[in-house]
Amino acid sequence: MERIKAILVLTAAIAFAVSPLVSPNFGGYRPDQFPVPQTDPPIQPPGWAFSIWGVIYLWLIVSAGYGLLRRADDAGWDRPRWPLVLSLCIGTAWLPVATTSPIWATVLIWAMLILAVAALLRCPAADTLWLSAPVGLYAGWLTAAACVSTAITLTGYGAAPETLYHLGLLCLSLTIAIGVLLRRTEPLYAAGICWALIGVIAANLSPPNIAMAGTAAVGLPILTYLAIGRRRA
Repeated sequence: MERIKAILVLTAAIAFAVSPLVSPNFGGYRPDQFPVPQTDPPIQPPGWAFSIWGVIYLWLIVSAGYGLLRRADDAGWDRPRWPLVLSLCIGTAWLPVATTSPIWATVLIWAMLILAVAALLRCPAADTLWLSAPVGLYAGWLTAAACVSTAITLTGYGAAPETLYHLGLLCLSLTIAIGVLLRRTEPLYAAGICWALIGVIAANLSPPNIAMAGTAAVGLPILTYLAIGRRRA
């Protein structure tokens, strides 16, 4: 059964990586997908920040291949497989859904996040670069992405003021990240959400949105300490 699950992880990782071919060039929701058009929402990182998906896709495939070839029957590797498979399967359907229904896309991305974090927390301490690191990077980016999706959907359907709701969801992403890092000190998890925070800072420099950029900037050293500094202390 362990080998079957390893095969499922590899299959799901490949399907997940191929899914952008169905909906290429996705760089966030389109303004016209909402009753209240969302043009340059303050919580959404610039398009270049989404390039992290290329690293995530490739690393997850390499991890799954290694897991099948070298760790198929390893009990430690087996524990995170079911939640990871389910998260990747939902992720395979996410892009097509996101281009048509931000509401359902938001529901799906929260499911992806919950399952990805569950997989991360089940990863063994060994083989970090082969398993917990790629899963952590994936879960870290999803932590930001789920809150971004929620914020944009809320204000897209009339929630106001925009900055207040987006700031609240940004704070929620930081709270979730802190909670995860207190449970599991995984630097690549922090790297995933910190990359998103850098994007939020960049998106709010011009015109300046001090509340959003400042909160993201404060979050960077906190998450870095929890992921790296606390381990060394």
